[in-house]
Amino acid sequence: MKKQFFILIIISLSFTFCKKKNRATQAELDEKIITDYIASNQLNASATGSGLYYVISTQGNGSQPNSNSNVTVNYKGSLKDGTVFDQSAAAGVTFNLNNVIKGWQEGIPLFKKGGKGILLIPSTLGYGDKSVGNIPANSVLIFDIELLNVN
Repeated sequence: MKKQFFILIIISLSFTFCKKKNRATQAELDEKIITDYIASNQLNASATGSGLYYVISTQGNGSQPNSNSNVTVNYKGSLKDGTVFDQSAAAGVTFNLNNVIKGWQEGIPLFKKGGKGILLIPSTLGYGDKSVGNIPANSVLIFDIELLNVN
């Protein structure tokens, strides 16, 4: 009985280690994809420390949202190969920051109303290992954004 219990603990720890190792590997892969994209497009990007990178091309001069704000954003979302998976109309889309992916929850508050730029979102702050629509699992997401309004 003790031997079986010990074997179950070893197997459980092995699965836990493998899961953590795969997460780190995906984070490293995302980091390389993002930094290669930044280099090949000669972007002056900043990192937040969570894996998110951003570029502010137009600072904006209005209010800055917080995590509970309703915002209106004009955006285009694409994959690293340039495939556009979603795009708003020029008038933008209004939503509460609590209701979007973590990359937007963290990234949109970096901009002020009227600000424009790019969010480079690792898969862990996007849709993770799930495919969503025409976005494959473990995809880095690239968003060109303009913050039109903050409520």
